[in-house]
Amino acid sequence: MTASHSMSDELPHADPAQTDPTPDQTDPAPANAPAPPVASPASLPTSPEQLMARLDSLGIRYTSHRHAPVFTVEEAKALRGELPGHHIKNFFLRNKKGAMWLSVIEEDRKVDLAALANRLGAGRFSFGSPERLMTHLGVLPGAVTPMALINDRDHAVQPVLDAKLLTGDPVNCHPLVNDMTLTIAPADLMRFIEACGHKPLVLDFDAG
Repeated sequence: MTASHSMSDELPHADPAQTDPTPDQTDPAPANAPAPPVASPASLPTSPEQLMARLDSLGIRYTSHRHAPVFTVEEAKALRGELPGHHIKNFFLRNKKGAMWLSVIEEDRKVDLAALANRLGAGRFSFGSPERLMTHLGVLPGAVTPMALINDRDHAVQPVLDAKLLTGDPVNCHPLVNDMTLTIAPADLMRFIEACGHKPLVLDFDAG
């Protein structure tokens, strides 16, 4: 199901040495493992509806799409349908001092986390735990998104954006849950992040 919106619309630590982990700091689950939890809006500090109301208040246009819950890039490609624009993976990262980053990267890009940590002067990266993720970004693993910066009121998480995402085409991201996708213009994504009180770092990953 797809809906367009405007202001008036209603509506486990991973190995940091691996070069391209699955998105949202989740490891591939064994075949007999239970399905990861799916957040209900009532369990989150900010619901998707409250997020979209904030976008409306900022005059940011977007389109929402409903689909089955997705936890990996592969599942997203299989279940999201034909959505034009950039698709992303999100890494919630920390270093040994407890500093945190949210890295938002084009979904097919291979990422060397050691090299990324070096570029950011972070030291050695590890993935933030689910508890830390909920405390600072208010989402569960599988639903990590730049939209979760709405919950980082202490501005403890530094957003890092792949420069490729800002090259014209719209960006697709979860609205705090992983059974929906929002499509938003790159300039509006930047405006939303800045409205949350964050100054994103934009990195050209193609430059190495």
